[in-house]
Amino acid sequence: MEKYYTVNKRRWNELVDIHAKSDEYDLDGFIAGKNSLHSIEREALGDVSGKSLLHLQCHFGMDSLSWERLGARVTGVDFSDTAVELARSLAAKTGVDAEFICSNVYDLPQHLDGEFDVVFTSYGALCWLHDMEGWAGVVSRFLRPGGTFFMAEFHPFMWVFDYEFPSELKVKYRYWQGEEPDYYEAEGSYADPDAKVENRGSYEWAHPLSEVVNALVGAGLTIRELGEYPFSVDGTQFSFMEPGDDGYSRLPGYDLPLMYSIKATK
Repeated sequence: MEKYYTVNKRRWNELVDIHAKSDEYDLDGFIAGKNSLHSIEREALGDVSGKSLLHLQCHFGMDSLSWERLGARVTGVDFSDTAVELARSLAAKTGVDAEFICSNVYDLPQHLDGEFDVVFTSYGALCWLHDMEGWAGVVSRFLRPGGTFFMAEFHPFMWVFDYEFPSELKVKYRYWQGEEPDYYEAEGSYADPDAKVENRGSYEWAHPLSEVVNALVGAGLTIRELGEYPFSVDGTQFSFMEPGDDGYSRLPGYDLPLMYSIKATK
């Protein structure tokens, strides 16, 4: 796995600066006070005032800091040292008191102690992880008894389609993961398709919905809610998506699940 994660880390380290300068992330607006969280996660977790919250795979911490602005005591984790450096800089610049740790998810128990009221992860995180049982074990390790785990993700069903097809859905990829991860190359990024990235390659793993749910149940969590949504936070997921006034994008002519969420307790 070291080869795969090394390639991915190089790409994500390079993407940090690209994302920070993009309109998609709107860093200036965030520094000025904009909250980067979406209605799905805010409504699911409700009032987080005074709660300790662990954010896994936090990128450069905008969502982590948004939770802190809503009253939580947040620790953010990401495997990109460049992302963590920017997250700490953003925390200082915005006067938000959050902690950030540079660690692979699976190595986190070596770098962090304690338990949290909430463990959170979202949007494009799981495809970078090879082992759902190991991931769920980390979630359980850091979730206190009675605590809440919440995740929102892109629906794995949608990854079988060719995202570049101009006007309709066409099956291109497998739903279940094979023995090796899938390898992709892209010059740009979802936040800036025109960017010229030197580290073009990345490895990703497909995780069917059943694999994710069963991993959480196997780690001792109780599933309280499973949501599926016909809209997405990522308007670039397919070339013919249409943005809505609610901040979500949809596929015209298709009533299919673009995202899902899981709320669980321990």
